[in-house]
Amino acid sequence: MKTIVAALLICCFATVQAQNNYNDSIQQYLSKYVKEHEVVTGDNKKGFRFYAPNPAYRFVARFEKAADSKWFNMPTSGKIQKAFRIYGTLYFSKGDTAIQLPVYQSQSLLESPRYRENLFLPFTDLTSGDETYASGRYLDLKLGDIQNGRIVLDFNKAYNPYCAYVTGKYNCPIPPRANQLPIAVMAGEKTFSGHIVAE
Repeated sequence: MKTIVAALLICCFATVQAQNNYNDSIQQYLSKYVKEHEVVTGDNKKGFRFYAPNPAYRFVARFEKAADSKWFNMPTSGKIQKAFRIYGTLYFSKGDTAIQLPVYQSQSLLESPRYRENLFLPFTDLTSGDETYASGRYLDLKLGDIQNGRIVLDFNKAYNPYCAYVTGKYNCPIPPRANQLPIAVMAGEKTFSGHIVAE
């Protein structure tokens, strides 16, 4: 009996330690995100708000590459549309809800050696327009993140487009209908509490 109790205690300690390590890694990620933000600067950084780190919003999704996907113009918050194509589809579940999300590749970024490996995942969810930015949030992924047909989606790293801070200055892609999540993603960046006047 003592051996079983000791094993359970060790297991619980390891779980708590793993949780703490994960929380610390997300906090470090968000601190760097705030520090290096290119639009929100100075005292305006006080307007950032985030959910507490929650590993329940970290998923290992199955990835299925799209076949012969065509380029299309994704509407944006401004007058300029941007060309994307569906690179593949991600499959995962939250509780009893099975979810599939298209992930996109940007035509313009393919011309950049620095960003050509990037994949773009815009989404809205049941928090959009309430606790989070109404027009949706983004996740950045990379081709190299796909391993053996799987990819990690960590919505604790979900962030707002620049349009969430400044009105009328940027052309932020609007998540397509296929990227409207039927769940509340209570992770990542919340609605910005301030407002920056465009120069």
